[in-house]
Amino acid sequence: MTEHLLELLTRHGLTLVVASVLLDQLGLPVPAMPTLLLAGALITQGTLAATPLLLLCVLACLLADAVWYRLGERHGLKVLRTLCRISLEPDSCVSQTQLRFDRWGAKSLLVAKFVPGLAVIAPPLAGSMGIGWPRFLALSAVAALLWVGAGLLAGAVLHRQIDAAIAALDRIGDLALMVLLAAVALYVAFKAFERARFRRLLRMARISVEELYELIQAGAEPVIVDVRSESARLLEPHGIPGARHIPLHDVGRHIAALPRDGEIVLYCNCPNEASAARVARLLKSHGFTHVRPLVGGLDAWIAAGYQVEAAPAAAERAS
Repeated sequence: MTEHLLELLTRHGLTLVVASVLLDQLGLPVPAMPTLLLAGALITQGTLAATPLLLLCVLACLLADAVWYRLGERHGLKVLRTLCRISLEPDSCVSQTQLRFDRWGAKSLLVAKFVPGLAVIAPPLAGSMGIGWPRFLALSAVAALLWVGAGLLAGAVLHRQIDAAIAALDRIGDLALMVLLAAVALYVAFKAFERARFRRLLRMARISVEELYELIQAGAEPVIVDVRSESARLLEPHGIPGARHIPLHDVGRHIAALPRDGEIVLYCNCPNEASAARVARLLKSHGFTHVRPLVGGLDAWIAAGYQVEAAPAAAERAS
């Protein structure tokens, strides 16, 4: 490694690594894994002490997770919707985290840090689900230990390759920094393009809550489908009267039971009716013609003052 970089990391390495982990887990665009890999390489050289670094990084993860857990505990769906709106991964934002909670319960926290985009979503979701502070902190601590430990271990194992890569970057000087900045800019631009493309895919004819209410009052009997996950229904345990519950990930098993010529209205409570629009596109690809997402979803229906009913008891959370 270069003499300048070694001097910097010898003096401030512990602070820099812990700070990058904290900022990463708070959701800021500061990727911590490359820093952990570099730190692992430095441990093999004796530049950094392994135990203090590991413990402080785990504490940084716990601090960030506790902040998000508290926000989720206090504000619930509002926090999740805000995160989804600003996420660079709108297609897999909250819905994928909720799906993991449906399948694995609170233990999904153990893997969330290894899945890009989910590390920040999982703690506030756990808070909104009310799994309890002791259980949350225990699972979060184990998850942090696994994630930080994996990064440091990988850096220690690959220390020769990391040394060689840094030396090569040093030889090309300022060009390396320009290439790195360009790569980051291209990544952000690509994700922004994907986000815009995803929004274009969701553009389709929709039905307003007023139109749906008028259809029901006129006796048209549209088939109303609630595509929310079990976790989302636990957070908002109400629904439109008479709606069928067919969660997004389970639509394929229920296609045969839906009328191909009747009016089908789909609703969720996610930003831009994303889940409802995805199901609508899927149904249209299978030959359904009268399929529309509900503008504003369940939130708009409730805000308009229309009747709701208690959603049938959702499946109990996995232990």
